[in-house]
Amino acid sequence: MLAAARELFVERGYTATSMQAIATQAGVAVQTLYFTFETKRAILKELLDAEVAGDDAPVATLDRPWVAEALAAPPLELLRRLAASAADIHSRVAPLLEVVRSAAATDPEIAELWHTNIAQRHTVLAVFTGALAAKSALRPGLNALRAADMALAVLAPESYHLLTHHRRWTGRAWADWAAEMLIDALLERCE
Repeated sequence: MLAAARELFVERGYTATSMQAIATQAGVAVQTLYFTFETKRAILKELLDAEVAGDDAPVATLDRPWVAEALAAPPLELLRRLAASAADIHSRVAPLLEVVRSAAATDPEIAELWHTNIAQRHTVLAVFTGALAAKSALRPGLNALRAADMALAVLAPESYHLLTHHRRWTGRAWADWAAEMLIDALLERCE
């Protein structure tokens, strides 16, 4: 059911995709879909969670092994790992986030979902920039929250979608670019 919903959301958009269309695509009765998810918004939220995680394990992003490994790395490597992980996540979720962003303009519940997603990304990034601050690696005058704001802009799914979808960059090229942007913007320069 989730695969059918994802396909239709990306192809048609959130508003144009009905519960009946998802049920038909999934080969189930519409009542089964409602029983399992209750609402179309619940389907979209579950899809986002699964796409960000890359699996259906109920493990928060900050509790995933790649986060601990990246946080333990030296500052340059930490930012490279963060950008590579963002590219990996965006490769799965960016098309769906485009659906959410587009629908947010006209649907208050989806707008709330979009704002929650932004806040969650910022929370994760604040942990990374806090680790950089703890390592005394941030540029002078830059605090962890401002650095998280900057990382939020650089690592935005919109930039990933723009450069990989519209400009035909590879995910690896985007990750390399994003890492260099973060390194230049956040880390103290050693000259």
